[in-house]
Amino acid sequence: MSQIEIARRGLMLVLSSPSGAGKSSIARELLTRETDLHMSVSATTRPPREGEVDGKDYHFISIDDYKRMEENSEFLESAKVFDNYYATPKEPVMNALKAAKDVLFDIDWQGTQQVSNNALDDLVRVFILPPDVKELERRLRGRAQDPEEVIQRRMSKASAEMSHYPEYDYVVINVDLEEAIQEVQSILKVERMKRTRQVGLPDFVKGLMVEEG
Repeated sequence: MSQIEIARRGLMLVLSSPSGAGKSSIARELLTRETDLHMSVSATTRPPREGEVDGKDYHFISIDDYKRMEENSEFLESAKVFDNYYATPKEPVMNALKAAKDVLFDIDWQGTQQVSNNALDDLVRVFILPPDVKELERRLRGRAQDPEEVIQRRMSKASAEMSHYPEYDYVVINVDLEEAIQEVQSILKVERMKRTRQVGLPDFVKGLMVEEG
């Protein structure tokens, strides 16, 4: 018997972790395996870098546009990084959810708090932890792309970031990358099946009751 498709609402899958715990690696692989999962595209006031495409890498907007959108509550979350603003536009995310598409967010605990305040019912929060501090440092050094002072700053920041794990729905300890990916996929599968997200269930059940009668 073939799988019965019931209309559902999409969800927002948030991945957070201290730098080096594997969040971005998990996110990249999820996007290749899950056809209904799409990366959230942020808006930014910084100019595009060489090779970046508007609407794919970022939505590049002016400071005036940013301020107008912020005043109109058009962002799910926003932050100022150095001299530039970054934010998640609300409308494209909400449209994706209505179309049964799931949206992936690779954001920190502060961004997650903002999204939680704006759209908690659609949110699934997953925090990624390293197996231990030594492994976290090894992974940071293994990148071979950051100077020593940056590595030390990331390490000192990790404890503060990890203290926010109770604010998340799930915690995955990334001992083995493949196992961690599969665990997040399992979370995604279960959350998609929640009754409240299966908006087509009332009509489906109604049809069953008519057939029975």
